[in-house]
Amino acid sequence: MFKRTESHYYTLSSAQVILLGFICMILIGTFLLMLPIASADHTSVDFLSALFTATSASCVTGLIVRDTATSWTLFGQIVILIMIQIGGMGVVTMTTFLSRLSGKKIGLNARITMQEAVSARNLSSILNLTGFIVKGTLVIELSGAVLLAPVFIRDFGFFKGIWYALFHSISAFCNAGFDLMGVREPFSSMTGYSSDPLVIITLCLLILLGGLGFVTWDDIRDNGIHFRKYSLQSKLILLSEVVLIVFPMIFFYFNETEGMPVQEKILVSLFHAISPRTAGFNTVDYGTFSGNGIAITIVLMLIGGAPGSTAGGMKITTVVILVISMVSLFQRKRDPAVLGKRITQDTVISAGAVFTFDLLLFLSSSIFISCVEKLPLMSTMFECASAVATVGLSLGLTPTLSAVSKVVLIMIMYLGRIGAMTMVYAAVSRKDDGNGRYPKENIAVG
Repeated sequence: MFKRTESHYYTLSSAQVILLGFICMILIGTFLLMLPIASADHTSVDFLSALFTATSASCVTGLIVRDTATSWTLFGQIVILIMIQIGGMGVVTMTTFLSRLSGKKIGLNARITMQEAVSARNLSSILNLTGFIVKGTLVIELSGAVLLAPVFIRDFGFFKGIWYALFHSISAFCNAGFDLMGVREPFSSMTGYSSDPLVIITLCLLILLGGLGFVTWDDIRDNGIHFRKYSLQSKLILLSEVVLIVFPMIFFYFNETEGMPVQEKILVSLFHAISPRTAGFNTVDYGTFSGNGIAITIVLMLIGGAPGSTAGGMKITTVVILVISMVSLFQRKRDPAVLGKRITQDTVISAGAVFTFDLLLFLSSSIFISCVEKLPLMSTMFECASAVATVGLSLGLTPTLSAVSKVVLIMIMYLGRIGAMTMVYAAVSRKDDGNGRYPKENIAVG
């Protein structure tokens, strides 16, 4: 809905700017990918395949219906990489940064939109944060490319190796999961490097740095190693990251890496504890995973990364806040609290709304595709969790799905990237909630 100002002109809300910005990028990307110059066989790609690829790249998901390395020309791959970069950093972030470079004055509405896009805490320093995000992103991605270059130059030659290093560095940092390893075997992802410490550790670091969130970076920049000075959000994100890496890694090490040498077991288990949140690379075929391994991977995908990051999912803070609230309720505390700070009721309600929205989106789409395609529910749950959490991991089903199911995946990739709160704020104008007009009454739960 558009807001009408006193001067009778329609203006877009911050949420609507974010929502429409992604739509415009997806449509432009679709048009460019449909050009014969983008296709490896120099024919126009069908609309649905181009739309699916553009949506997956813009929403930094990584699900594909055509192998990226063998189906697209260099032009097509560059288009995909640009969409990944803009989608990872955010349309609003890139627009604001380019406006600053051109000397254009950034108005209050644009600053508010930027604040919402990166989940910044305050408005006063938002322009400085924008510059920090762009510069930090470029430094990290170039550093990642330099580290990956020796391996890829060895395997693919100098110029192709440089391109591969840059492509995979950006894809990893933006948590996109697109790869160019299909030249070896279609849809093979990083399986050829499962025992290479340089490639695996570099990708893990890039994924983690992208998934921490730009506000967490800013906190670390301002306070260095003084953990106590960090905001509560940054503390919860960093502590949760440790838990969500260590415990899945231990499980994968003992249950999903049988027969591998010790070094490869460590690298594979580490990578598959990190990549599902929400990078989408894999170093082993998920078809070999046990049911428990698939279930844990689905949970990791749905949790995702930090708010205001390149990662998707429900976000770490959403899940942590709900867990803290549950513990506080069981302890019969008046307010949920952690690390000496109270969590506001509005924050708890927002976390519950995001959790419910994503869970309903995930379950309804999984059941729908399972019914339409006559596939096992666990298999469709994996694909739909990957789409709604913008991960990109797959059991190999996505390219084989019907047009209807692919459209469903396109929709949930978009909704998953935009986020529940942005969708609601874009559709509903803010009004007085009017809670004072109604009497209160308790309802039994549980």
